[in-house]
Amino acid sequence: MRYLVMGGLAFAFDVGLLALLHDVAGVPLAVATPTAFLASFVVTYTLQRLFAFRATDAVAPSVVRYALLVALNTALTTGIVASADALGWPWLAGKVIAVAVTTVGNYFAYRYWVFARPKGSSTHV
Repeated sequence: MRYLVMGGLAFAFDVGLLALLHDVAGVPLAVATPTAFLASFVVTYTLQRLFAFRATDAVAPSVVRYALLVALNTALTTGIVASADALGWPWLAGKVIAVAVTTVGNYFAYRYWVFARPKGSSTHV
């Protein structure tokens, strides 16, 4: 549940920034989408680390793993939003689809790889 709530907050930040960049500032969607997604990196990482997974290990290893996951997610998100736009759909529809596609996989990646707890410690996620 914490994962979904923190993810929802990060999603709101991401979508808000994307709307600001694209709809208000006129930044092309192909630039605004990955920019907003990458800017939400700090928000998402912090919320998931501190509140969702309550990680206590060293930050550096999880940041590297998270950065690799973000690179994959950025490519997927940009491609899905661009595809939705090419189909004439609103960019927000593409963004929602991208989040749906990545949310399930990200949960398992966060839990068992990015914020994996050392063997022998308890997990209450």
